[in-house]
Amino acid sequence: MSETTPAVKPPQRIIAVWRGEQEFDTGKPGGPVSRIDGHGVTGQGPVDALLSALGTCSAIDVVGILKKQRTPASSLEVEVIGTREDASPPRLKHALLRFRISGAGIEREQALKAIELSVTKYCSVRDSLAPKILVEWELELK
Repeated sequence: MSETTPAVKPPQRIIAVWRGEQEFDTGKPGGPVSRIDGHGVTGQGPVDALLSALGTCSAIDVVGILKKQRTPASSLEVEVIGTREDASPPRLKHALLRFRISGAGIEREQALKAIELSVTKYCSVRDSLAPKILVEWELELK
């Protein structure tokens, strides 16, 4: 009898290229790039990018869960409101994910369960954040 070892995922790799001031173009080698701008002028700031990653990671899961339940979303928007510490560095201390979902046949409890599963079990970005960062969510079902 042979033991099978789980497949090891290769490390994620991005390159951030400084473009002057506090501007960086970042992405996978040879892939699409995003602009990160510490001033928030030509691209998102680093914390905004983190909040975007949290929102989109959880939204991807929610879309997938609803689709598997045969009640796909026809639209989904997630607003992420982050609150930071007053101390230096101003770490993220709280995030509110406000989901706005519409789709034929989606029940409120079903959508809330999909969001809960995403945020508490499946979203790798959330799971990568410090556990003391409180992440809450709300649902507006249209």
